[in-house]
Amino acid sequence: MPQTLGARAPAVDRTRLRAALGATRDVIDRLAQSSPARLAVLVFAAVVAACTLLLWLPLSSQDGRSTSFTDALFTATSAVTVTGLTVVPTAEHWSLAGHVIILVAIQLGGLGTLTMTSILAMAIGRQLGLRSKLITQEALNVGRLGEVGSLLRTVAITSVVIEGTLAVILTIGFLVAGEPPATSLWHGVFYSISAFNNGGFTPHSDGLVPYFDTAAHSWLILFPVCLGVLLGSLGFPVILVLRQMGWLKFSRWNLNTKLTVVTTFVLLIIGWVLWSAFEWNNSATIDGESAGHKIFQGFFASTMMRSGGFNIVDMNDIEPVTMLLTDALMFAGGAPASTGGGIKVTTLAVVFLAILAEARGDRHVIAFYRTVPDSVLRIAISVIAMGATIVLVSTGVLLAISGQPLDRVLFEVISAYATCGLSTGFSAEMGVAGKIVLVLVMFVGRIGTTTVATALALRSRRRLYQYPEERPIIG
Repeated sequence: MPQTLGARAPAVDRTRLRAALGATRDVIDRLAQSSPARLAVLVFAAVVAACTLLLWLPLSSQDGRSTSFTDALFTATSAVTVTGLTVVPTAEHWSLAGHVIILVAIQLGGLGTLTMTSILAMAIGRQLGLRSKLITQEALNVGRLGEVGSLLRTVAITSVVIEGTLAVILTIGFLVAGEPPATSLWHGVFYSISAFNNGGFTPHSDGLVPYFDTAAHSWLILFPVCLGVLLGSLGFPVILVLRQMGWLKFSRWNLNTKLTVVTTFVLLIIGWVLWSAFEWNNSATIDGESAGHKIFQGFFASTMMRSGGFNIVDMNDIEPVTMLLTDALMFAGGAPASTGGGIKVTTLAVVFLAILAEARGDRHVIAFYRTVPDSVLRIAISVIAMGATIVLVSTGVLLAISGQPLDRVLFEVISAYATCGLSTGFSAEMGVAGKIVLVLVMFVGRIGTTTVATALALRSRRRLYQYPEERPIIG
């Protein structure tokens, strides 16, 4: 009799396990069908929690002692949200295991945890069901379900090719800089992933500053990092269109691609010219450099202001007007469904075109011979208003907590919200309460804007009646 019970016990356990897995799957199905955005938030939070626990372990720090939970949470959130803000020195505090955890978190956060899950499902030969397509549609902000499969393949192929190519070039650059082969390879891989995913983390104690000494270092290290950040900030839907329609066939691109590419490069040039002009005679930054180095510094800074997070000058030394310029460009951010943050360049473009249409007296917003729906304009205004509100409230809270000057606090909050990672060192100076505020800002900045925008786009209802019109006074 005992043998019979013992034989049945494993079968009972397996039955309970299958029942539990079935119940979990049903819950996920209901969430995916009713609210993919809510599921995305929960999965993102779960990944942050897992990375926090791993970084909290003694093996993740160089001294073999547990990092404080707040610092582990801050670092994990910064990595998963691909922000790059730090409260402890990355190179000096974290062990090799800690660096690997941070790198994996950056990769997951840059591509999106739900996107990675769908890619793995396709890699093992599984067909994407409606649930998986809904989840991925939410994660990548795809307009039609039919585009999900091709976009996922583009994400996988693009990520491997770009990150692999960057890793090879950067490895050669670090070898030229005099690093040992193994170290050069590790740094090449780290910077390629961190750059393409706009992570902003660096395994060097001085960051990229020492590698601006010679032209060889500039071209083999700094320029590939810039290129990776730019490509990552364009977004996977744009890269898909460029691959299908041709990189130089502008007329065949869809409206989203045209707005993204044009606005991205307009902001890049504006930032490049203005940053160089503002800092040209600043003795604390680039005054002693040659003209060529000054121009390259401006290009590098303008690229990183868009969400890259790497820097080769101390942010505390830049001019106040340069700090204001950086605030504005960080807030604009990258493209939708990209590794960049901010309110997104298409949002900015639509609002600018709406202002232009109003100035001309046009009834509709026109862009490249296409009419932009009024619903898109309302969503763009909502995203900007929500982003500005988050920055305003968070800045006020941190001002009350820290007592620091407005410019430093605002700079850090915008960097956190836009998941940029440029810093004046304010994050590391904050206490527990201040760090928690920035953690929430980074989390909301990474997933909040896209989630709210998608939710607003999907909420469409028709009234069977219309109220009388009445115009309030504006302005």
